[in-house]
Amino acid sequence: MEDLNDKHILITGGTGSFGRAFVRAVLERAPRIARLVIFSRDELKQYEMSQEFDTDRFPGIRYFIGDVRDADRLRRAMEGIDVVIHAAALKQVPTAEYNPFECIKTNVLGAQNVIEAALASGVRRVVALSTDKAAAPINLYGATKLCSDKLFVSANNIRGKRDLRFSVVRYGNVMGSRGSVIPFFLERRKSGVLPITDIAMTRFNISLDEGVRMVLWALANAKGGEIFVPKIPSYRVVDVATAVGPECEQRVVGIRPGEKIHEEMITDSDSYNTVDRGDYFAILPQGGNYGIEEYCREFSAQRVRQGYAYNSGTNPDFLSVEQIRDLIAQHV
Repeated sequence: MEDLNDKHILITGGTGSFGRAFVRAVLERAPRIARLVIFSRDELKQYEMSQEFDTDRFPGIRYFIGDVRDADRLRRAMEGIDVVIHAAALKQVPTAEYNPFECIKTNVLGAQNVIEAALASGVRRVVALSTDKAAAPINLYGATKLCSDKLFVSANNIRGKRDLRFSVVRYGNVMGSRGSVIPFFLERRKSGVLPITDIAMTRFNISLDEGVRMVLWALANAKGGEIFVPKIPSYRVVDVATAVGPECEQRVVGIRPGEKIHEEMITDSDSYNTVDRGDYFAILPQGGNYGIEEYCREFSAQRVRQGYAYNSGTNPDFLSVEQIRDLIAQHV
């Protein structure tokens, strides 16, 4: 892991589920952090977060009101920053389907604003958070995150002689995050009925702590231009319902607009540019500043087989009902 002591770090969307977990991890790992800027647009969430991470106990913490749609505010926030973690996004699939351009303004135009501000401010490392829905997207949210991924990957082509690397981490559903299925089921189980969109539906699963570790790993190990994908288990949504409310009726209600039955993180078309780096895959940029063989030599990576696809439905690693129940007890 990269030593973050004495560094100046900014996280967009810093008051979200990931942001809080990331801040907690950084403060534990880097007690001499110079500055940790929580950039978000919600003053109430910043106030609530400041009750846990107050500036008296953590003098490096800064709470900065701003929106990634506001390019000038981002540039001001990034003055003197070394590392940027871009976690701000509109991510609710039905909301994005109903309000598409609002999603585009935050997830696409906001991503470009982050890139432009980093280029103008002397930032050295940028890691952007993506989603499994960005691979072969069928909904607006996934399409905007695919655009965002492409923007961050291609930003390495215009960094010039700056010591600046842009990379992306792409992972599945975060266990227990706001708006995810487990808190929803936990809330609904008192009704005795858990709505199931489709009995065949599967999803990838990752804990907040694993997501944070992945971002910290990417900071230390990215060459620039990679989309990193973790090797994580899948679950069946019906198994989650059984784990949460074994006595509840499971009522099939049909899939929502923009939903897939299974999610992908690496498509078969991606396989030609994907390598295995141990705990993570790396999808490399096409026509970037380095070749795939050069990359494999530098990082002792192995190419995946042509046609390989990483799909939550065909993933060989599935969580059992008991494992899901244990994970809920640990992480939710």
